[in-house]
Amino acid sequence: MSTRIRSFSKINLGLAIGPSRPDGFHGLTTLYQTLAAHDLVTVEARRISGGKSRIVLSTNDERVPTDNRNTVWKMLEPAIALSKWSVEVHAHIEKRLPVQGGMGAGSANAAAALIGLQHELGERLAAADGLKIASGVGSDVPLFLVGGAVLGLGRGEAVYPMPDLPETHCVVALPEVGVSTPQAFRDWDVLYAEKLTHGPSSDRLEELSRALSACLCEPHSSGVFSSREDRPGNPLLALVRTGIENDFEEVVFRQHPSLGDIKRILVCSAQPEQSALYAALSGSGSAVFGLYGSEKAAEAAEERLSAKGIASLRTKTLPRGAYWRTMIEGPRSSSSYWAID
Repeated sequence: MSTRIRSFSKINLGLAIGPSRPDGFHGLTTLYQTLAAHDLVTVEARRISGGKSRIVLSTNDERVPTDNRNTVWKMLEPAIALSKWSVEVHAHIEKRLPVQGGMGAGSANAAAALIGLQHELGERLAAADGLKIASGVGSDVPLFLVGGAVLGLGRGEAVYPMPDLPETHCVVALPEVGVSTPQAFRDWDVLYAEKLTHGPSSDRLEELSRALSACLCEPHSSGVFSSREDRPGNPLLALVRTGIENDFEEVVFRQHPSLGDIKRILVCSAQPEQSALYAALSGSGSAVFGLYGSEKAAEAAEERLSAKGIASLRTKTLPRGAYWRTMIEGPRSSSSYWAID
């Protein structure tokens, strides 16, 4: 018997970068949002009497390592050690999402494997232990133990569930461009130093934190929206009005102008009703996404990208309840148990 888990993806609804910290990381403030687009991770585990626990990984994608370099291995090994389970576990990763595309696919695989292992054994690590292990694997791994709209602080690993945003149509452009995240941070440091030279730099982390708090943690019932689409009660539209953006765009679009072109394709349409509500780079890229008010608008965005020879996928944002309810294939009642409280 095995457990099959939908390993969902993510986008970043706004990402602010702070200066480099003494530990070498950069402070971040970001709003993660999980998407329905997913890989599949199948976990089979059995207890053994004595002996050393064993992990075996396999995949349908030759680019994905199957040893201790893999995020799944990095997640399972300390989890098994901490729990003192004696197990043999086989995890198979069926890749459907781009590798290193800014959608958190590898990080989600790690979280999915941990959830699958616990489901197989019928036991659960303490939520705090799971989050601690996840943060050691990667900055955006913990978000996948929460799901939905998630505030990320620190280097992105300190996660806090936010009020859910409404399910929204999403188109993710998948260009054949490789973006180096370490290089993007180095480029940002140069830009940040230039800004300090020419005057005081605004506190990007504080600015985004205020915007998120104002838009997601207070009811929007004052009727401040002027158009028919901007109806009270839709915090996504309120969030867009604050001017949220991804700081990586300032440096990544300079190095890869084609990504900026893709964002413009996602945003703009000859028919205003088919334009994106919001579009941005996801993480450091190379994925660029657009959010749309209707399925027809999302389909039109796909067509615009296709006409330029740009691959894409169409999906929806995934609120927290649906994230946990649909994660594990099989009886729905079993999946919510593994949610982080």
